[in-house]
Amino acid sequence: MKILLVHNDYGKYSGEEAVVDKMAVMLGGMGHEVAQLRMSTAGARESLPGKIRGFVSGIYCPSGVRAMREALRRERPDVVNVHNLYPFISPAALRECRKAGVPVVMTIHNFRLMCPTGLFMRGGAPCEHCLERGDEWGCVRYNCEHSMLKSVGYAARNAVARHGRHYMDCVDTFACITDFQRRKLIKAGFAPERICVIPNSMDVPGAGDYTEGDYVAFSGRISREKGVDLIVEVARRHPEIPFRLAGAVRDADLVADLPANVELTGYLSGETLAEFYRNARFFVMASRWYEGFPMTILEAAGYAKPMIAPDHGGFTEIIGHGDDAVGMLTAPGDVDSLEEAVMSLWNSPATTRRLGEAAYDKLRKQFSTDVVAGKWSELLNELSKVNI
Repeated sequence: MKILLVHNDYGKYSGEEAVVDKMAVMLGGMGHEVAQLRMSTAGARESLPGKIRGFVSGIYCPSGVRAMREALRRERPDVVNVHNLYPFISPAALRECRKAGVPVVMTIHNFRLMCPTGLFMRGGAPCEHCLERGDEWGCVRYNCEHSMLKSVGYAARNAVARHGRHYMDCVDTFACITDFQRRKLIKAGFAPERICVIPNSMDVPGAGDYTEGDYVAFSGRISREKGVDLIVEVARRHPEIPFRLAGAVRDADLVADLPANVELTGYLSGETLAEFYRNARFFVMASRWYEGFPMTILEAAGYAKPMIAPDHGGFTEIIGHGDDAVGMLTAPGDVDSLEEAVMSLWNSPATTRRLGEAAYDKLRKQFSTDVVAGKWSELLNELSKVNI
């Protein structure tokens, strides 16, 4: 089977790009032929003309529509797997797939079909205003992008896609990465029978042997929406516990006056990143927004490290409750709840080990590449029948 992957890369390499790249490798490993249609936003927003072009293209991009048409004619795929279409492909390009009679599965990485920013977040907290209203006006009213040009542009492109029914009419299956996303799509009016859940995946390393580790770890953007300020506050309250934060700094004020027990490692990769995971005792996330499916959870589980995370969005189902838990859930945005969980794991090596081993076992059984590839194989086989 031949699969056409379609994705508009973001300005900087992100987790979404990593998932798309992994998808290409996974599909190739399954014996499929993979072709790609990729655009990039890199550098496009560094000038006023670039911003205006992005504004207009998100609504309708002639070059993106043409590129889709040409890719379909050139590659003759059996199935198209769409990821991100904004801004330089645009949802209107989906019409070309419908005209060509090629089935489309769209991987849902975020909440952009229901929220212009894709984040379900406003003022540092979850926001479902646009979902509740069934329109995009809230993005403009509250200037959710902190730039009226961007807020209007994001709202306009979502409104045009919604009124034009590009997604409703041209996507055969929406592949969500969590059941939380699936429920939100249904609430937004998407047909339940056209939605499935296929999580992110990871190659399972080693044998999942647990090592105790000697610091609390965070891996991701050093930013406010990630709740890094909450993690730093817990560290400030407990100078006896070492914390290490890996990732690029987005909000510099968060690291302007760090306590002595917090170390910034910068962006890590390769063996250096592996060592960072291996030597941590456990990981912590404190995201103020729902997120999608943070790969950090799977990466930590690969080293039998449990995760502390907020009890909302996809975190709840990935981490779990009770006997099925592979970490600990905290009240979102509550530093006292986060502190309690950190202290509980730090002072109970036996619990940390048990949860870490459970995390590795869940990774192996539910999120390994082989398991997830099987789910994709079933879906692609069903979709290919649409083209017969």
